[in-house]
Amino acid sequence: MYVADSRAAAPASADGAVRPPAGRPRAALAPTALAPTVLALGTVSLVTDVSSEMVTAVLPLYLVTGLGLSPLGFGLLDGVYNGFSALVRLAGGHLADRGGGRHKWVAGFGYGLSALCKPLLLIAHSLTPIGLVLAADRTGKGLRTAPRDALISLSGPPESRGRAFGVHRAMDTAGALLGPLVAFLILRATVDGYDAVFTVSFCVAVLGVLVLVLFVPGTPSPGATGPRGATDAVFHRATDAGARPASDAGTGPASEARPGAGAQSGTGARLDGEAGSAADARSGPRPGTGTRPGTGPGTGTGPGTGPGLGTGTGPGPEAGARPTLRAAVGLLRRRELRRIAVCALLLGLATVSDSFVYLLLQRRLGVPDRWFALLPLGTAAAFLLLAVPLGRLADRVGRWTVFVAGHGSLLLAYALLLTSWHGTALPFAVLALHGGFYAATDGVLMAAASDCVPEALRSSGLALVQTGQALARFACSLLFGAAWTVWGDRAALAGAVPALAACAVFALALRPRTLHPEGTVTA
Repeated sequence: MYVADSRAAAPASADGAVRPPAGRPRAALAPTALAPTVLALGTVSLVTDVSSEMVTAVLPLYLVTGLGLSPLGFGLLDGVYNGFSALVRLAGGHLADRGGGRHKWVAGFGYGLSALCKPLLLIAHSLTPIGLVLAADRTGKGLRTAPRDALISLSGPPESRGRAFGVHRAMDTAGALLGPLVAFLILRATVDGYDAVFTVSFCVAVLGVLVLVLFVPGTPSPGATGPRGATDAVFHRATDAGARPASDAGTGPASEARPGAGAQSGTGARLDGEAGSAADARSGPRPGTGTRPGTGPGTGTGPGTGPGLGTGTGPGPEAGARPTLRAAVGLLRRRELRRIAVCALLLGLATVSDSFVYLLLQRRLGVPDRWFALLPLGTAAAFLLLAVPLGRLADRVGRWTVFVAGHGSLLLAYALLLTSWHGTALPFAVLALHGGFYAATDGVLMAAASDCVPEALRSSGLALVQTGQALARFACSLLFGAAWTVWGDRAALAGAVPALAACAVFALALRPRTLHPEGTVTA
């Protein structure tokens, strides 16, 4: 385990960046309303997490006590359950990006596949079939994650992206909070408890799929994120111009562009044919020379030579073209996205699995086995309470600052576990810090990565970051388990603390320059 569309719109400049009204300070701007898509996806995740956490809460007890699996067999299944989704996340993101409106249906396929696996647990009674069922369940998880997060990022303006992810993660965590409670109530109320849990879990999962199909739109609302490519153009013009405000970058106003006009002062930086300005998105492809008006420095006739996928000599695919897998992997040529992916991977290598944290806490306090499964509820409760406030804070002070601070919270939790303190407040403090870590990092990381990825490749870009992080955490779980076996639990955690501290300092120093929610590039 690792855990009405009305708003007062500020006027937009020609380059697509949001500008506050004249004479009105930025802080006084009213917060934008959340898009219905975010709330619908939050409901889907809430219902689905009730279903999945029902199974997760009873699975260890079911496998070890009910089926008599050895600890080694359980460890293998736990590795499959936690790490297999990382292998298919990039595939899910790429499939969602290949054609408009596929995000919903790829995510829906993933949710449906996971739902179908729940009743299969009723007939799987040995290591191999259970492993196959769990692998299929995690395949569904991997396929749906990036398209779902892409839909969230595309459903609202950049300035409220952190809050949108925070609301979604809070609703998701509410399901994680309810799932174990429902499972234990079923176990106490029925004779054949495990079968009842798996059956009810399947019914709840089907409800989540129905909510997705009926209430989540296939594409973002028109104008939800501004003209296509406007965010990308602002980011790249500003990075090309030395991180100047978007309004200072470039030479010619894009609003003067006309269809069929000749080349302007420059084409700006482009990624695989992404539009370089708001005017590009409105006027569409230009006949003739193929040149596009823009506001960035330099001249050119294609994707350009900015911090995108590289240089190009011809026009890339337009908005309706299918992105290629090569272009998706090539997103790592973008310096800022590459920095985010590297930092997420390194921090993941030093992030101890939740299960080990709970085991350490149980050993410190002597928690009885019957209460062990309730420890994750403390993390989920803190996550639920802090996800939205920290998401809004990330929109105000900077997403990377909040993201790194979240790992500081995790460091404090590790430090408390290493002290000799045995007070009654210890579990509350550790679980609150643990939940705060997830609230400050989970959705905030996706919001930060979304600023560096064009809309046409949004799912693929987010999947790149998620895949690296998930594989790193899986490797950390294996390394920590081996260290625990050889040197003991305290020595293993003592080794993880300096590793996490060093990675956090490195991430703070590498600090990617991402698009500020108000339209400027910030470090």
